[in-house]
Amino acid sequence: MLHGKDFAEAKARAHEIAKEKGLAYIDGYDDPAIIAGQGTMGLEIVEQVSDFDAVIIPVGGAGLLAGVSLAIKTLRPKAKSVAVEAENVASFAAALEAGKPTKIAMHPTLADGLAIPQVGANAFQIAKPLVDLAVTVSEEQIALAILRLVELEKSVVEGAAATSLAACMSGKLSQFKGKRCVLLLCGGNIDPNVLSRVIERGLVADGRLGRFTAVISDRPGGLADLAAQIASTGASIKQVVHDRAFASSDVSAVNVLCTVETRNHEHFAELRAQLKSHGVETYDSK
Repeated sequence: MLHGKDFAEAKARAHEIAKEKGLAYIDGYDDPAIIAGQGTMGLEIVEQVSDFDAVIIPVGGAGLLAGVSLAIKTLRPKAKSVAVEAENVASFAAALEAGKPTKIAMHPTLADGLAIPQVGANAFQIAKPLVDLAVTVSEEQIALAILRLVELEKSVVEGAAATSLAACMSGKLSQFKGKRCVLLLCGGNIDPNVLSRVIERGLVADGRLGRFTAVISDRPGGLADLAAQIASTGASIKQVVHDRAFASSDVSAVNVLCTVETRNHEHFAELRAQLKSHGVETYDSK
């Protein structure tokens, strides 16, 4: 049975059902036994990695953070525990600031597995003294991390799992440069349609997919000339859309919405500069 628009409403309904029917509700991130079970990942890390400096851990309800941090700090006290949240659902950061679990306003995030409005009380009590650093990552950084994992590691992960790599790529963990870090890529539950959109978002963030509007002559050959100029820079046209109705007052001109594939942000800038030098006016398109 599905209930509510988010995890908080579903959890509240689950508590009601448990009370009505005399059932036990087992919290998926705050039950002590669940936290202990999640801590076995920390035990496996210690067993499989001979030496490491830090473990980068995604945080939602903080159960995984609590269990893994307790395990690694017990067996490798010098290792650092780093908590990573999506900035749109940073309930652990809010709890650290308040000194106790605090309910936050929820915002849409790619890391839906971390979308918990309030960290668990048990989890927070365990994790708070063990965490050395807590950082947040943006939606763009999460999308880019998912893309990197698909391309470089041939691994498909959900947004929540990608936050650990996103943190490393964000520049917020520069203190661990050259150190041996373990990233927890825990979860591959992502819808194929969402994955497709996320990959495209990642390409945009990477500067490999760009869009702009060019103002060209509406006379024969105008579009062909624009295409030739784009091709001359080594960029590839992905989509072109003509817009005559909302173009300028000059009836001999037409707006062309161009989506192009480029190598990076610098290449995209070179393309815009090439068009400008050829007399083609361009402006950003949202």
